[in-house]
Amino acid sequence: MNKRISVGAVSYLNTRPLLFGLKQSEALMDRITLIEDYPSKIAEKLLCNEIDIGLIPVAMIPKIQDAQIVTDYCIGTENEVVSVAIFSEVPLVEVDTILLDYQSRTSVNLAKILLKEFWNKEVNFVEATLDFRSKIKGTTAAVVIGDRALEQIKLSEYMYDLGAAWKLHTGLPFVFAAWVANKSLDELFLEEFNAANAFGVNHIKEVLTTVNYEGYDIEKYFTQNLSYTFTKEKREGLKLFLNKLEQLKG
Repeated sequence: MNKRISVGAVSYLNTRPLLFGLKQSEALMDRITLIEDYPSKIAEKLLCNEIDIGLIPVAMIPKIQDAQIVTDYCIGTENEVVSVAIFSEVPLVEVDTILLDYQSRTSVNLAKILLKEFWNKEVNFVEATLDFRSKIKGTTAAVVIGDRALEQIKLSEYMYDLGAAWKLHTGLPFVFAAWVANKSLDELFLEEFNAANAFGVNHIKEVLTTVNYEGYDIEKYFTQNLSYTFTKEKREGLKLFLNKLEQLKG
């Protein structure tokens, strides 16, 4: 028997179309072991070679040995993403401290780049821990991502959408996560994996029947806020982000 291919994916609402496609393919599910967790955990597993493919935050790509983007699909946005933002009680100009969501390195680095280049704002960055959203008070703001960001929209007076800010700053769409392998994999398997992604993205109406969420308009989220096709423009946006990330660390 051939060894199963280990696939790690983010357990957020934004991955539902992609995972729906995978789970609809019985042949594919017979060949993979699917693991779901939050973004930084999936990236860790790929980095440590505990999985073969991961839907990982793109900021981790330079750290993965033999990293290969393996599908034509991603978690991206053409403008306002709503689930990745800085939330605060006061206008950003009055913020002096920003808590950084521990669940994704891409989002916190995007926030750092935009604060420096787009908002021209210096703040004190603090690595956040569990239940950090309760600390969004006064002049302390936070980067919040994923499903919790959709909840935070109703709780915070101010929201600064990082997808929209990136688009205003660069004119390009943004890619938050991509399917990345840390080794060469069978081409026929990758074609099947890609086709499964396509199926999910092309059957959003069916995906919606599997989602029970009342905090936000999920159809709008899947079809207007999120953009799943890994276009040429998204690849340009990703390349620019990785260049800026290198400069930020330098």
